[in-house]
Amino acid sequence: MYWGYYGYYFDPTYILVIIGALITIWAQFRVKSTFTKYSLVYSRSGMTASEVATNILHRNGIYDVTVDRVAGNLTDHYDPRSRTLKLSDSTYGSTSVAAIGVAAHECGHAIQHNQDYIPLKVRNSIVPVVNICSTLSWPIILIGIIMSFNQGLINFGIILFSAVVLFQLVTLPVEFNASNRALAILNTQGFLYDNENAMAKKVLKAAALTYVAAVASSILQLLRLVLLFGGKRRDD
Repeated sequence: MYWGYYGYYFDPTYILVIIGALITIWAQFRVKSTFTKYSLVYSRSGMTASEVATNILHRNGIYDVTVDRVAGNLTDHYDPRSRTLKLSDSTYGSTSVAAIGVAAHECGHAIQHNQDYIPLKVRNSIVPVVNICSTLSWPIILIGIIMSFNQGLINFGIILFSAVVLFQLVTLPVEFNASNRALAILNTQGFLYDNENAMAKKVLKAAALTYVAAVASSILQLLRLVLLFGGKRRDD
């Protein structure tokens, strides 16, 4: 698996890591640039993202979810444990099309939770296990390598990492569905007007790319692990 050249060795599978990193960087650049662009376009409704979020929740019969501010930029998320919709500093008080789109997306998650959306329930139920797998996968692989390439430990570590990849795959339909719900609400309930909806769609599409990029990067890492350590080590 290693190519030698004048005493130096190059691991050709490392190209998978580089590809994954480039995909991730591109997706992050895309979402930040798109959000920045449409954060300068203010909705004609004049409503802030937090006001839109509260209205969406109430119109969907959800009154036990609070809308709070959280520090940071694009740190928006819905916390099902505390039933809190947390909007970042760049979103909470903004009247921009970008902020309203992001707030509506997080409301989509709250609506999913309220309606017992199955993919969301599956994702939430496996979070504790996935956190353990994520924490232990690489240390176990490294221990296996240190212990004279103990194939049992290495394979176990790869299996744990596979669970993380599976979690990210399960996350995709949850995120796509939340965006679809958000866009449908924005289109039909008058929070945005005309081309503002198209702008919000671009913001949410760019945000979705970050999840796709995360899956692609993790799959490439998994493939690299399998190529390097999935079978018996061959040095000759």
